Amino acid sequence: MNGRTTVGSLLRGAAETLRASGSESARLDAELLMGHVIRAERTALLAAPEAPVRSDHASAFAALVARRAKGEPVAYIRGLKEFYSLVLSVDPRALIPRPETELLVEIGIDRLRRLLTGHPRPEGSAPLVAWDVATGSGAVCVALAVESRKRGYGADVRFRATDVSADALSLAIENAVAHGVAETIDFAVTDLADLAYVNDQPGASPADLLLANLPYIPTEVVPTLPVAASYEPVLALDGGTDGLGLVRRLIGQLEGAVRDGGVALLEIGAAQAEGVRAASLDSLPGWDVAIHADDSGLARVAELSRGLAQ
Repeated sequence: MNGRTTVGSLLRGAAETLRASGSESARLDAELLMGHVIRAERTALLAAPEAPVRSDHASAFAALVARRAKGEPVAYIRGLKEFYSLVLSVDPRALIPRPETELLVEIGIDRLRRLLTGHPRPEGSAPLVAWDVATGSGAVCVALAVESRKRGYGADVRFRATDVSADALSLAIENAVAHGVAETIDFAVTDLADLAYVNDQPGASPADLLLANLPYIPTEVVPTLPVAASYEPVLALDGGTDGLGLVRRLIGQLEGAVRDGGVALLEIGAAQAEGVRAASLDSLPGWDVAIHADDSGLARVAELSRGLAQ
């Protein structure tokens, strides 16, 4: 490799290598890795394919391509992932945020708005509590906090981010600090929505809005996932025999974890809507259940509520 090596030639070679290794997004992977090495946007790479690449950059790029060819996710290689217009730090401490989870954030923002504007709130009222259960990288909670701040009602909401993994929670804190919302979020290691352990204070207040993107992949399916998933924590993928083990357990906790008039939003698998309905009927008599589909028409978010207009 030498100073005459170009962006275009390196990208073509890397895409061929990655395509042969099984990547379904070989060219995109190559462009993202190149951009990471030379600190350039993809648009700049595409606009200047004949631009020379320094030999040290070419060597670094080749090393990253080799890691990707072995299956390591691009997000972990770069150490970042775009989510809801935010750039988040990611690493093997937590699941890589998926684009489909942005629907959970969109509905969450709307429900916060309804909770804040749907009923008169006397001056001096305590902030609403929005609780992100199993926060992982903090993607959902940080996105909600940033969006609330943009919309001018950040001071009216207190966020709570919890996870059973202390390592994941430390990553969530890093992302909250990076986006300037850490002071609006209470972080705690706890098992799902167990109020007894939030901030080590028994009797912590229930949430007005609870959100959760729990593991929902059936155990037997986990080994069949693309090799990139093998780099992610199994704890964040394996949802038990039918994928709903943790979801059912959380639903069983909602009566005490969500206030009257509050709402819970749970990300689910495309074939799990009826299972969630059945679990809700068993554990939450009188609660309303609505299923929200994504742009492909697949079930994506279950909404469980008491007294909040749909």
